[in-house]
Amino acid sequence: MKFEVTILGSSSATPVFNRNPSAQLLNCNEKYYLIDCGEGTQHQLIRFNIKAARIDYIFITHLHGDHYLGLVGLLSSLHLNGRTKPMQIFGPKALLEILEIQFKYSDTTLRYPIEFFAIDATASAQIFENSDLLVKTIILNHRIPCTGFIFEQKQRQRKLIKEKTDEVPMAYYTALKKGLDVTLPNGEVLLSEEYTTPPEAPRSYAYCSDTLFDERYFSTITNCDTLYHEATFLHELLDRAKETHHTTALQAGEIATIVRAKKLLIGHFSSRYKTLQMLLEEAQSAFENTELAIEGRTFQL
Repeated sequence: MKFEVTILGSSSATPVFNRNPSAQLLNCNEKYYLIDCGEGTQHQLIRFNIKAARIDYIFITHLHGDHYLGLVGLLSSLHLNGRTKPMQIFGPKALLEILEIQFKYSDTTLRYPIEFFAIDATASAQIFENSDLLVKTIILNHRIPCTGFIFEQKQRQRKLIKEKTDEVPMAYYTALKKGLDVTLPNGEVLLSEEYTTPPEAPRSYAYCSDTLFDERYFSTITNCDTLYHEATFLHELLDRAKETHHTTALQAGEIATIVRAKKLLIGHFSSRYKTLQMLLEEAQSAFENTELAIEGRTFQL
């Protein structure tokens, strides 16, 4: 099953040359989930040939502009392009008020319904479930209420071995895929493990946007397969990171080590950095399997 993320924006606070504010597109089994929606996100979707109309779920971490100022434009474009199916949006309670005011004073009535789900930023909770995923919040420590999200694949069924099941009646496929042995009318027993292969282990993706280094959220992301964590500053600016409630690249690497992540992506880079190699090397000094979450890259999770 496809489980990948494409980086649309990696800059903090303001866009800079070649770096847009925060936004990512998660593709799980060809369902699209937009995570944050900074300014210019819809341009990035066009740039990387991603069809915005296929997005049905949007997750907003908090109400600093670099994480949501592209949302009204995206929703408006979908309206103008004739969308009719609902859009589910998960975010801070006040976000709905912002959207309603914008559409009120622009005299806009969307052609499609918005199903809004307000997030509690005080306690981690499951906020979404479908046949592919569970989504839980991560309670971060920022200047305003802020939640990250952890996307957890559901366990898939076993896979049929085609060469062995061609002669097996299809009525028994479901049981075999569930790991159940089947007894045929003639008394023959079909062992699931002989007619199927184990499914891939479910994977998880943790998205930690803006936060101080804070051990209180570590338990929520422990053992995640891929961790995205902000790394706004080099560690030499630790005091500035603390002042603005952000994390350094070194701290991001240390967090990945502590929570036993398999892979780390770092992003949300300060505009003061024109090149990012120093940030990457600093994170890798604490956690070797680190990569830069830069625009246009797609990572298999």
